Amino acid sequence: MGVTKEDVEAAITSALSPSNLVVTDTSGGCGASYEIEVVSEKFEGKRLLERHRMVNTALASHMAEIHAVSIKKALTPAQAQPQAQPEPAADKPQA
Repeated sequence: MGVTKEDVEAAITSALSPSNLVVTDTSGGCGASYEIEVVSEKFEGKRLLERHRMVNTALASHMAEIHAVSIKKALTPAQAQPQAQPEPAADKPQA
């Protein structure tokens, strides 16, 4: 059998100690294609390309068996926090 979702999760968890990780097998169960969303403090100060390289490096031992990896999100914990929406200004009477 190919790489399992659990294999991908374990590799990323070991390398990046994520606070949030979502791995989705998009291959229909054969382990050839995955979508990944990861939040890690280790991404602090890193540009997006560097973050993607970090994820790919974490998966290096499995890449020979994986056909496709789509990194949907690679965020720092601060970036993953919902942004507070400003309250709408109260209608002011016109003079």
